[in-house]
Order: sequence, then C-alpha cells, then structure tokens
Amino acid sequence: MRTTRRQVLAAGAGFGLMPMLPRLSRAQAANTIRIGVLNDQSGPYRDISGPYGVALTQMAVDEFGARGFRVEVISADHQNKPDVGAGIARQWYDRDGVDLIIDVPTSSVGLAVNQVAREKNKAYINTGAATSDLTGVQCTPVTISWMYDTYMLAKSTGGAMVKAGGDSWFFITADYAFGHALERDTGTFVKANGGRVLGSVRYPFPSTADFSSFLLQAQSSGAKVIGLANAGADTVNAIKQAAEFGLTQQGFKLAALLMFLSDVHALGLPAAQGLVLTESFYWDLNDRTRAVTRRALPRLRGMYPNMASIANYSAVLHYLKAVADMGVPAAKASGVDVVNRMKAMPTDDDAFGPGRIREDGRKLCPAYLFEVKKPSESSGPFDYYKLVGTTPIDEAFRPLDKGGCPLVRA
Repeated sequence: MRTTRRQVLAAGAGFGLMPMLPRLSRAQAANTIRIGVLNDQSGPYRDISGPYGVALTQMAVDEFGARGFRVEVISADHQNKPDVGAGIARQWYDRDGVDLIIDVPTSSVGLAVNQVAREKNKAYINTGAATSDLTGVQCTPVTISWMYDTYMLAKSTGGAMVKAGGDSWFFITADYAFGHALERDTGTFVKANGGRVLGSVRYPFPSTADFSSFLLQAQSSGAKVIGLANAGADTVNAIKQAAEFGLTQQGFKLAALLMFLSDVHALGLPAAQGLVLTESFYWDLNDRTRAVTRRALPRLRGMYPNMASIANYSAVLHYLKAVADMGVPAAKASGVDVVNRMKAMPTDDDAFGPGRIREDGRKLCPAYLFEVKKPSESSGPFDYYKLVGTTPIDEAFRPLDKGGCPLVRA
C-alpha cells in the first residue's frame, strides 16, 4: 500500500483558496481510502494536535501496512472557524474523494463538520473537540467521539477539586460551544457534590491573550477555585497571568479543566507544579504507552504525544481495520456502515489499550487524574505527571441513557 501526505492549508479568506487535489483514475479511486486531518495548524490549539496529529495519523497508516488497498492522508487548517471547517469538509467529501475526516478541535467547528458528515453519509471521527453534545443531542450515525469530552473532564478534574475542599467556583470561559459545555458540565458536578458556582465570565475566542480583567473578576468573587473552561494557549496564558497576580499565593486554586502535556511543557514545571488535570493517555503510563511513544518520537520533532494527537493514531488504526474487514467498496459507499462496523469491533492499541465504542458513538477508555510534578521530582523533559487517580472505563463517561442521543434505544 503506497501512502502519501499532502499538506493542504486553508489560508487567507477561507477554504476557497485550497488547491485542487490531484484526480485519481477510476480504478485508483475505487481502491484508495483518503483520510482528511482537519485541525488548527496556526492558532491557539496548534500545539495540541496540529502537525503532530497529522504525523500520528500517517504513523497509523504506515503501521497498518499493505492490505490490498491504498491510503492517502491530507490535511487542512480550519482556523477555528465553523464556516471554514464546514466548507473544507464539503469540498473534501464532494470533490476530493475523502472518505474519513478526523481530529477537528474547536467544538463549534466540530459540530459544524458533524452536520456535513451526516448529510453526506461520510465517516467522521472527532478526536479534538470536547463538547459532550457530539454523543448527546447532536449525535449522528456517522460520528465517533474518540477519547475525551466535557463530561469526562468535569467528572474527573472538577469532581476531584470539590472533594479536596474546593467547594466554591468562578469560571473563566471561552465564549463558544466548548467553553459553554465545559462550564455547564463542571458546574453540574460542583453543585451535585454540595459546592456553589459564584459566577463566571466569558471571553472572546480566539482573539484573547490578556486575561487580567477576567482574573480580577474571579479574585473579587471570593471563590476558592478559578475554573479555566478553555484549552491550549488560552489556558497557558491564563495560568501565567494568574501567577503574575500571585493568586495561588493568596490561596486561590486553579482548575485547568482541559490541559495537555504540551501545555505543561509550554508553562514549565516551576509555573505548572501542583496543577491537577485529566488525560486519557500519558506516555509513561505503562509498557504499551512507552512503546508507542518510542515509535512516535522520530515523527514529532521534539514534542511528546498527548491524548489528542495520539488519538488520531488510535482512531485511524481502528478505522482501517474496519475497512479491511468489510472491504473498500462498502466502506467508501456508506459512512453509516463503516461506523457501525467500527462499533461492532472491540478497540485495542498501544495508546489506549482495550476498549469499545458505544451505540451513541462514544469511544470508551479510562480517565486518569494527574498532578504535575515539582521540578525536583522530574527526571527530565516531559517527565511531568504523577498519577493520583483513575476513573474506570465504564464510569469515566456520561451514562448512555443520560445524553439524549436519538440513536440510543429505550
């Protein structure tokens, strides 16, 4: 199986400037699976997946090997704009012969692409957007949500903070679907455990770099915990600025409700030490995660994988197994059918271990609660986490009957 990767960057005014992909002959097209990695390659979420997610998608293709059909990987930058993301998805599905779109961070973009995939009956695996609505009221029969969502993060990180005494909260929230869902789900857990939400402020996304006024509002609220309902560079900037104001020295706790290994690396251990966060993957968790990390490092230009970037590897492996099992023509003909085949097959890979995909499209895996090490506890670069708790696979995500997904049988 010959594999290629073409970088197709949406630039300028939007998706209309993407170059044409080369046309395949009819015979080539019939025997070729095209995978489109759609993510943020230039904005605040670039270091979460971006080029690393593309590289790990290609790694899955390479490791899958020759099975009698070709696989091509292409990529594009959705610029964190729903209209751009939806436009690229339509072009890929309609004109460029893309069979699967994967990644798609930024929940507003993820939800927009979700509707295009449903309309076109094409497979869509979301590994980047956190909104739990993808497996709830907006679930579709062509969509799988791979390894984390706002419910899981709220239960693991938010629940742990409340149990540790953080029973009053103020949220600083990115003003779009992801931030709203993360604030909503975390607030539900805070209140269910006897805590209170004293207030919140929403800031413009993705155009905010100065969080000082929002941090001052949180400070004046008197809340014990400042919940950061954001991700990527926004989380890093907010934590840095909170340190400059001395908020942690004043007794405030910061809850980084979605934080990645790449964010801790950007902050450095002196600033990040003591933070608690949830990921479903850590490179030093066990022998299998260390093995997949060793294979990945030559492709990542000095970065280590996190749960978002490595999810592309895991999801694409499982997708290609389903394609091989049902045959390329059938997989290309119906996104519903290939997703149903993926749901029927147990998942297992070095990144996440054994798991399964539920009826609502939720891929199940454990959730790990980590504390960031002190500099004196770390043995070197990326030795950043110590495990403090695990939520088992069947408890980490929202119960199947509580999400409102219309695919779930009564």
